[in-house]
Amino acid sequence: MDTTGLRERAEAWRKADPDPETQAELAQVLAKSDWADLSDRFAQDLEFGTAGLRGVLGAGPNRMNRAVVRRTTAGLARYLKATVPDVTSRGVVVGRDARRLSRELAEDTAAVLVAEGIPAHVFPEPVPTPVTAFAVLHLNAAAAVMVTASHNPPEYNGYKVYWGNGAQIVPPQDVGIADAIAKVEPANQVPLLTPAQGRAKGLWRDLPEDVGNAYLRAILDLRLYKKGSDTLSIVYTAMHGVGGAWAVLALKEAGFPRVTPVAEQQQPDGRFPTVRFPNPEEPGAMDLSLATAERVRADVVLANDPDADRLAVMARDASGGLRLLTGNEVGVLLGHYVLTQGAKDGRAHVVTTIVSSTQLGEIARGLGAAYDEVLTGFKWIANRALERSRTEGTQFVFGYEEALGYTVGTATRDKDGVGAALVFADLAAWCESRGTTVLGYLEEIQRAFGLHVGAQRNVTLPGAAGAQTIRAIMQAFRASPPERIGGTRVSAVRDYQQGEGGLPPSNVVAFALEGGGRVTLRPSGTEPKIKYYFEHKETPAPGEPLPQARQRAEAKLSALIDAFLVLARERGQPA
Repeated sequence: MDTTGLRERAEAWRKADPDPETQAELAQVLAKSDWADLSDRFAQDLEFGTAGLRGVLGAGPNRMNRAVVRRTTAGLARYLKATVPDVTSRGVVVGRDARRLSRELAEDTAAVLVAEGIPAHVFPEPVPTPVTAFAVLHLNAAAAVMVTASHNPPEYNGYKVYWGNGAQIVPPQDVGIADAIAKVEPANQVPLLTPAQGRAKGLWRDLPEDVGNAYLRAILDLRLYKKGSDTLSIVYTAMHGVGGAWAVLALKEAGFPRVTPVAEQQQPDGRFPTVRFPNPEEPGAMDLSLATAERVRADVVLANDPDADRLAVMARDASGGLRLLTGNEVGVLLGHYVLTQGAKDGRAHVVTTIVSSTQLGEIARGLGAAYDEVLTGFKWIANRALERSRTEGTQFVFGYEEALGYTVGTATRDKDGVGAALVFADLAAWCESRGTTVLGYLEEIQRAFGLHVGAQRNVTLPGAAGAQTIRAIMQAFRASPPERIGGTRVSAVRDYQQGEGGLPPSNVVAFALEGGGRVTLRPSGTEPKIKYYFEHKETPAPGEPLPQARQRAEAKLSALIDAFLVLARERGQPA
């Protein structure tokens, strides 16, 4: 290791760092000559991609900090001025969640934008990510920045960029912005204006409550049943995030008076004191919600993640117990509900991702709706919806990805946990009016379109050696795809690296199985993991109790997973 060169790079970064806290942090690491820590902090620049930036807070170019955000914003501003002629009149929206350093990072973002002559439409208080996405369209802004790390642990923060169409950026925008960032001067030389200077020039524009009120009106219009329920009992958790006040207000405005927030998690708190990993999918994250729901005998539990762009749902089963629905089950329920109960102006269009359940496609085909599968990430869902609407005149009504992301209609062009919670409550009230339950409705869908069960397995392989192992596994499955997985024949191999189905190339391989199942594998884009997605389709016999069919389906899914993991180990995955 060239420790002399590493020390010189670290000292140069420290001197250019505008934040005294991270300056001091780096000085301590240098004083200890902690070469492993320094090497990690300076291994690379935190990569700017279609998801923007996300990383651990700390000093150095491979961390999230004020220096990185100032340089990133300068690059974004200069790219916008080069590619969007009217950006200096339309401006850029700036929103933030309630995480550690979010306020400072958002203020730095606005300060750099206004110094570049670009109006910054700034939310003065923390807001859900979908509110920022909504504001882009509502204000006809050229772009938006949302400072958030979504559902990551408390030591993380991030920087998400939206384009003027309301969707997250896609290529070539990400590459163009990254190239512009690479040319930016050291952070302490990036021009910026204080809030007072920006306001005096009319460029720093604090957004009024009217924008948030317009968002609430827009999501209230997404409801289909629109009658609410005086008897449906709902428990809601904000997971220490920013969705609490918004979701509770929206539900009450929609006619749901029996909403009980999980008190310990209702207020924003970037420390996330009751959960280590504030993701509703993580083990233990829903324990307080479950306890609250049992105490008040709730019918449904609705959970947002900290920036309120995701939704998790629990509902009571036939035995009276609460069951956490999978992301695919929520997606199928909302998709079927919107397709069958919503008014259409043209051919309805629904979109999901290549790692989500195939069942939405079966429903869409059965109901005559347009359907697409796109790459993982909501940016692809939103942009495909815009493309088909423009070229074919379809009406986008619903999109989802299995990782708890949903959007109904076009109020936002990104996943919206608050809007989805409101529509799901509307669905539950509609079920109640029909004398059934959420899970009773799901059974109706599964009897009509098959019982799809799914699971995901993640294998963490950290470091350079882990990255090499992940590459080797992917290559081995490409070079020697299995003819059978367990007792099931592989009917088709789809290598998305080759641009399968007209999609942009992506490092994903999928094996379609005889009978309607699927196995998909891909490296994570944000973590040192390889991810495996499994789906099995079972057809219940006429009159067969669905729990019996589900038990059989789960057993077959388990066998499929075991058989595939044997194949993965044969191709280099550690035991």
